[in-house]
Amino acid sequence: MSHWIVLPVLLPAFAAVLQLLVQRRSLAVQRGVGFTATLALLAVALRLLAEAATGDRVVYRLGDWPAPFGIVLVLDRLSALLVLLTASVALVALVAAARGWDGRGRHFHALFQFQLMGLCGAFLTGDIFNLFVFFEILLIASYGLLVHGGGAARLRSGFRYVILNLTASSLFLIALGIFYGTTGTLNLADLALKVATLGAPEATLLHAGALLLLVVFAVKAAALPLYFWLPGAYAAASAPVAALFALLTKVGIYSILRVFPLVFGGRAGALAELAPPVLVPAGLATLAAAVAGVLAARELGRLVAYLVVASVGTLLVAAGIASEPAVAAALFYLLQSTVVVGGLFLLVERIAEQRGELADRLQPGPAVAQPGVLGSLYCVGAMAAVGLPPLSGFFGKLFVLRSALDAPAAVWILAVVLTSSLLLLAALARAGSDLFWRAEPGRGAPAPRPATAAELFPTAALFAASVLLVVAAGPVWSYAQATAAQLADVEAYVRAVLGVPWSAAR
Repeated sequence: MSHWIVLPVLLPAFAAVLQLLVQRRSLAVQRGVGFTATLALLAVALRLLAEAATGDRVVYRLGDWPAPFGIVLVLDRLSALLVLLTASVALVALVAAARGWDGRGRHFHALFQFQLMGLCGAFLTGDIFNLFVFFEILLIASYGLLVHGGGAARLRSGFRYVILNLTASSLFLIALGIFYGTTGTLNLADLALKVATLGAPEATLLHAGALLLLVVFAVKAAALPLYFWLPGAYAAASAPVAALFALLTKVGIYSILRVFPLVFGGRAGALAELAPPVLVPAGLATLAAAVAGVLAARELGRLVAYLVVASVGTLLVAAGIASEPAVAAALFYLLQSTVVVGGLFLLVERIAEQRGELADRLQPGPAVAQPGVLGSLYCVGAMAAVGLPPLSGFFGKLFVLRSALDAPAAVWILAVVLTSSLLLLAALARAGSDLFWRAEPGRGAPAPRPATAAELFPTAALFAASVLLVVAAGPVWSYAQATAAQLADVEAYVRAVLGVPWSAAR
């Protein structure tokens, strides 16, 4: 049994503990431990991606207890891809934080590593209870990271963030109780078997539990009407933390893609295909609300935060279509939207530093010290976020729209996605005009200094990743298609985890 699969959980956990032990000695030591652990995580993620690319699922049984009685981690194409995305974004965010943000409060590096532990564990677990456990780990860490550096705005946003997510965690526990009470198991593979054999009374109860679970995942993903915590929280967070937080909503999307097709797929009897009819209208409504937020935003940070909500809406639509091409499109779009939004959050800080007292407010002010560099980066990020060719956002939305052509709600999907893209383009163009073209010399404090190459590197690296997705669009799309096909093969998942074919397991 290969032990590589457990390293994305253990590496950040051990690094966080070590950083807590040395925190009184030197910030440089904490940084060294953090960078070493994150680089090692990236190397492990590449190793796991290569292993998953063969098409085989790798099951790791902790303590060698057989499923469904023991804890299992499951490596497949989807989990390997998201662990790699997590490690890549985390490394860039850590580089940005080392420019000074990590020294503005205590425990930053330990919380950062615990965040990575929760993210990687959520992507790898094969047990819905441990999905809850890893949710709590990453959320507790995110509470601390959100308020890192202090300030009234962060505390207010953090309070709302904590209250809503604690409520969602309570609902998650209630849903788990319903699942366990009706099926006697919380292992995902075993649930797929048990749900298909439930009688009418138990199926009715589990239907309520499944809808409750869908609400929980919608909160984590920031879907309408449960997204209101996100814009304020992400806009208030420090730039490196906000870049890392671009991954948090993707955990909710991942959970929907993982749990509902597996447990409530075509073999689930009366509970089959429970989520898709809800996801498409929820996604379209979320996208429309996000566009309204972008149009109304008066600060660049809040505008970018609403772009996160817009990406969630698009992903929910693709998940609701539920075909293999739609799931593949969702995965491609998930990759590009994460790196682009992360880069935009880092760019907001660079722009705000050069606008004096106006910071990131979207109104004419003093000219920035580097209009060419910052304006070019903004243009790349805006084009990718909206979905203009030739950047990766165009391919992501194109794949989603193409997969929607055969959907029952195809007209609505095409109309909302295309109209929202046009309105987002108008809003981002207006914001760019206020920031770079309508400069009013003499307003606000003078720009302190131009950003150094090291300060611009994290933003450029994430935007370069978006460009790389265009260059490697063929292989990435092929991988996404293979991942979607693997997700649809429920029998193979059950066989890999339980060790017996579907028919024998039943």
